[in-house]
Amino acid sequence: MSFAGHSVPAEVRPDFARNTASSSGASSQWVDLRPEAWPLSRPAKFLYLDDATGMGLAVQLANGAWLNTAFAKPAQDGFWTSKSTLALGLSALSLSIIAVFAARGIAQPLRRLAVAAEALGRGQEIVPLPETGPDDIRRTAEAFNRMQARLHRFVDDRTRMLAAIGHDLRTPLTSLRLRAEFVPDGDVREKMLSTISEIQTMTEATLAFAREDATAESTRTVDLSALVESLCDDLAELGYDISFSEGQKISYSCRPDALRRACRNLVENAIRYGERARVSVERQADSVEITVSDDGPGIPDSAKEQVFTPFFRMENSRNRETGGVGLGLSIARTIVRHHGGDIVLTNKQKGLQATISLPALDGGPPPPISRPVAGAKDVTSTLEKAEPSPVATPTAAIH
Repeated sequence: MSFAGHSVPAEVRPDFARNTASSSGASSQWVDLRPEAWPLSRPAKFLYLDDATGMGLAVQLANGAWLNTAFAKPAQDGFWTSKSTLALGLSALSLSIIAVFAARGIAQPLRRLAVAAEALGRGQEIVPLPETGPDDIRRTAEAFNRMQARLHRFVDDRTRMLAAIGHDLRTPLTSLRLRAEFVPDGDVREKMLSTISEIQTMTEATLAFAREDATAESTRTVDLSALVESLCDDLAELGYDISFSEGQKISYSCRPDALRRACRNLVENAIRYGERARVSVERQADSVEITVSDDGPGIPDSAKEQVFTPFFRMENSRNRETGGVGLGLSIARTIVRHHGGDIVLTNKQKGLQATISLPALDGGPPPPISRPVAGAKDVTSTLEKAEPSPVATPTAAIH
């Protein structure tokens, strides 16, 4: 289609032809250009094409013919074209890859810190955290390493002090025992010797407790049910009335010797004061529970926390031969809390129930690799010098 030798762009030919064809009958579609908008003396008409995507201009020539021109630009296809979609997808993919690497750089040190904090709370010794990553995470790792070193130094200093006190008490106790032998009154002499013997027993028990606390036992995964069952079998062979409820196999990461000692203290208390012991191991939703029940009279509710105090014994357990020195439950709770758990005592309709609740580890991150505790060898050597002879493990009374 052409007008006076000029071609109309193909994109606007239909609109231009339609408007031009109807101009004779509907001249109002064309707009006469005013003199101020058209510098020539010849009349001209103007027309928008297809919603302002183009325009037409008609100018009357001297011979009376009209010169028709048209200008048009292609209509946009919209934002979501194939090119824009491809560009947006490539940009999103590039940003996602960068974000993944950035998130790993932040999340991995934080995950490592969380695992180390959990292990430290469970009494494990772990290697210092790598002090890498962003500034805030690096400073956090540095603070955690300093905290761990200070905690171990505090425990080592406390243990050495306890060993020194126990060692220094031996000399005055021996002197008192010798002087008590020269007391002429037989009753007074026996009472003095009994008191001195009780103090010496408590001192030896304290040294034994400190020695166990200073020993660095490595953490390993064991069958917790088999561990408790073997303990019950050993006590049953000694003639004690004890039963174990077999359950599913429970693999657990712990310090088995220490945990076995805590269970033994509870079982022996149940046998001594509750006539018999019933032991079970069960896996709960978020914990692993070791339950020890007896048929004894139980304990007052007001004394449920007090019995965990070192050297505390109930009123009817003052005899050291039957009531021990009062460290058994304190040792048991200390061991369990070092594993991140706790011990709860509950009075049943008949008897007392002691429950060791340990945090469930299944599905969580693996525990850090343990290494020997710094200074533990020196502390243990100090305790061995203070008490060279083996000391029987004391068991506390709770009834």
